[in-house]
Amino acid sequence: MRIAIKYGTTDTGNERLIDPAGAIHGHQAGPVLVRRLLNLFEPAILIGTERAQVNGYEVLPLDEIDAENTVVINMDVIDSTEVWGVLHTTAAEPKVMNFVWWNASEEYHHLVNQALLGLSFALFPTFANSERTASEVREIVEKWTIPRLADRAELAWSKLGVHLGRVQPRRETTVPVVLYPAIYVHGRKRPWDFIDAVTAVAKRTPLKVEMRLHHKHLTSEPAMEMSTRQWAWVGPLTSTREGYWEALAGTTAFLATATEESYGLGYVEAMVSGAIGIFPDREWVPQLLPEGYPFIYRNLAEAEEMLYRAVTDTDACRAELDELVGGSFVEWVRENHDDTAFEAAMKEAVADWFGWQRLEAINEA
Repeated sequence: MRIAIKYGTTDTGNERLIDPAGAIHGHQAGPVLVRRLLNLFEPAILIGTERAQVNGYEVLPLDEIDAENTVVINMDVIDSTEVWGVLHTTAAEPKVMNFVWWNASEEYHHLVNQALLGLSFALFPTFANSERTASEVREIVEKWTIPRLADRAELAWSKLGVHLGRVQPRRETTVPVVLYPAIYVHGRKRPWDFIDAVTAVAKRTPLKVEMRLHHKHLTSEPAMEMSTRQWAWVGPLTSTREGYWEALAGTTAFLATATEESYGLGYVEAMVSGAIGIFPDREWVPQLLPEGYPFIYRNLAEAEEMLYRAVTDTDACRAELDELVGGSFVEWVRENHDDTAFEAAMKEAVADWFGWQRLEAINEA
């Protein structure tokens, strides 16, 4: 019995996920999670458009999956009924589960898509990337399905956490570095709020702003606007994971402006690397932080002042965070966002839903 991971085949295509060398390409949340799941359930299968054997994992089209002996973890979710239908042609009871790692209310707005999500969540076990996402899943199920289906919905969740082995030692810079903590400039990320705040701070003190964006967003209006600032660098994502973590190790602070996040992996990765996070007073924020976190703003004026302090009195800000948790704030982040907890919870969910002991026994045979 094996695990198969399905990601991106409904819109992006796995050919964009796998680079010419056979590695999973990209540092955004989706590819990172694909790599984590492939490693967690090794030897796992990646569902793609063509059969291949690359970098220790197998790529198979959906219709070539051994449906009797494979659990499909669907990261697309909205087409789980279609996945089930394909597998059902060769198996009486296909094994399909959902993995929700994004904010459903932001990703899908149309009535048809919302109804499809509700049906998928009700029919197939669902693992969510945070308690907040799990609550949203429950709301969608209750809103879009009948009680008979809603009552049978199975749901588990865990915070994604960070792979701590990739964190690099701090590298302080002469000029403080402020990070735009996203790779997109979608409306919900509120990039113009970020631009307004860092522009105001840049008028008061030297700093460098870094915006590492997905290639599709490099020519966006916010990106072009920021590229005109002498103190700002706007460019593509780092080409390697090592380069990504090296850049975080030299980041002084970041300013979050998003209205909604399902979890916030990028923020956690920056904080565990020692960056000071400035957050908006939004419902998604408390799941990341200890109670009483001091750098939460209610308006852009407060955001400007907090960011100014973070880049001009950095040591004092870090000391305040350490005092808040009664030790090292970075260690608090490490302990509360360790990806080993996520991995254990994911395996436990698969065991509960599909009989993991049976899967282990067959793998060992």
